[in-house]
Amino acid sequence: MSNLGPSVKITRLMNAVAAGTSDQLSSALDMQGFDGVMFLTSFGTITAGAVTSVDVHQCDTSGGTYAALSIAVADDDDNQVVVHDIYRPRERYIKVNIDRGTQNAVIDGVVAIQYGARVMPTTNDSTTVVSREVHASPAEGTP
Repeated sequence: MSNLGPSVKITRLMNAVAAGTSDQLSSALDMQGFDGVMFLTSFGTITAGAVTSVDVHQCDTSGGTYAALSIAVADDDDNQVVVHDIYRPRERYIKVNIDRGTQNAVIDGVVAIQYGARVMPTTNDSTTVVSREVHASPAEGTP
């Protein structure tokens, strides 16, 4: 097996969002050319009593919002990550919606890792990923 880097595409779909109770919807991710995607939704501090969940929406257009999957986030899940792994979604575009209510929840961000690329090597979203290095059996020492 070789490095994972050249066979996946990484995109940051949502930046950090300060404590609040308003819902947050990511930008749309185009799945054309990929078999699947893993979303990593990171949280910071979640206030006791917060009602929070992470929903994945899919649609055949980038503007659609049809709920597909949902994971509840407990109010003591501070500084943890919610993972959705979607293989062969039925629609071309996918978004992540973070439903926040009752009390504050801090969002650290949402990262998408698309896999099963039909064309390799892949390129990351240059507007959200600074760089990607791939190493195989690197020598020890100062980089």
